Amino acid sequence: MSVGVPAVEAGGVPGAGRVLPTRTELAAVLPWPGLRRGSTVAVHGSVSLLFALLAEATAHGSWAAVVGLSGISLVAAAEAGVELSRLAVVPRPGDDPAGVVAALLDGVDLVAVGGTRRIVDSDARRLSARARNRGSVLLPFGPWAGAEVQLRCADASWRGIGQGHGYLRERAVTVRASGRGAASRPRSCRLLLPARDGGVGVPADEPVEAARPRLRPVAG
Repeated sequence: MSVGVPAVEAGGVPGAGRVLPTRTELAAVLPWPGLRRGSTVAVHGSVSLLFALLAEATAHGSWAAVVGLSGISLVAAAEAGVELSRLAVVPRPGDDPAGVVAALLDGVDLVAVGGTRRIVDSDARRLSARARNRGSVLLPFGPWAGAEVQLRCADASWRGIGQGHGYLRERAVTVRASGRGAASRPRSCRLLLPARDGGVGVPADEPVEAARPRLRPVAG
């Protein structure tokens, strides 16, 4: 299946230069001070990280959709801070997942996509182009041809068991980012995904990369 995508002209991207908000803890690994509209950010191996990327934007009024992730927990999503009233879930997109994603990109701010291996590379590139044209954020959960940013979790360690008993309460991971263009410089930070409350946290006993300072206007 091929997805029809209009030509994208320079300066013609809706919302160009705008970003959707993300948790401060994630700012250290993104090349922008949030999720840039029109971008494709591939998430590998961590549903908690995917929820963390959706949480702040939906809490501030953006709409999101999750396609092809039939096993996700809406309870976990809510604990991570995702506003469920602004989340559409399409667990089984049928025989035309690319077509479903294309339709959602036309009207939703963020679209997360599971089952990425069902989408051929040519359609993946067309969908990324469609996201650029529509000013949406595409969040593939898995490999994706042409993604600008690749986010991965490594060096995971669970906490909470104590001296051989108790409950697993939080997971410390290293979030690593790579990519092309603005994301060509590798970045990493140590986070709690999930923290005890189900959201994002910073390990108190481990050094982390400082979040990107905010820019402020100066007289010129």
